[in-house]
Amino acid sequence: MAFTDWYVEGDAFGNCNCGYACPCQFEELPTHGHCRGFEVLEISKGHFGDIDLTGAKAALIYAWPGPIFEGGGEMQVIIDPSASDAQRVALEKIFHGEETEEMATHWFVFRAMCKTIHETLFAPIDFEMDIEGRTAKVAIGDVLNSTGRPIQAPHGGGEHRVRIDIPGGIEFTLAEIGSASTKADAAIKLDLTDSYGQWHVMKHGPSGVAH
Repeated sequence: MAFTDWYVEGDAFGNCNCGYACPCQFEELPTHGHCRGFEVLEISKGHFGDIDLTGAKAALIYAWPGPIFEGGGEMQVIIDPSASDAQRVALEKIFHGEETEEMATHWFVFRAMCKTIHETLFAPIDFEMDIEGRTAKVAIGDVLNSTGRPIQAPHGGGEHRVRIDIPGGIEFTLAEIGSASTKADAAIKLDLTDSYGQWHVMKHGPSGVAH
């Protein structure tokens, strides 16, 4: 099957309700038995067919009542209103896992495991992150606020730096891990405090991650 030629690359930050060593990255059950969180992406280089996506910003809120692989989840895409109509359509398709090989990206898996797809929101996305410093600040209209910071050692040893390396990953190859907190008041509610934070450079296309 032929897919639309597309590619997105850019800084990405996310926060879920799991502990700092998110078990999902290790094919284990989630910390609290269920999964909910969000991710945000600012595209530094990208296209969907002949549509330029450079500079576009989008986010995704998600939730599952159990592990992701059991399904029954819900998701909602948020797109910065500065995107053109064509860019909006393209971003929705990408974040909904369309025009993508089966199981090739986490977006495809998320969509396949969700029974409810909420209507896309359009709200201004203010997003800053520093991968090396493991810091982030996200404000999406009056819908979502999130911050990220380095993990602080419980014994008082200062900042702790750790990375997750997944050579064949469907979301990233290498990600910096830290502590993040998020509150969201969209179709999916979030109230996360000092849980799993993830910083990486997103590189996705129809065949998956550009490793």
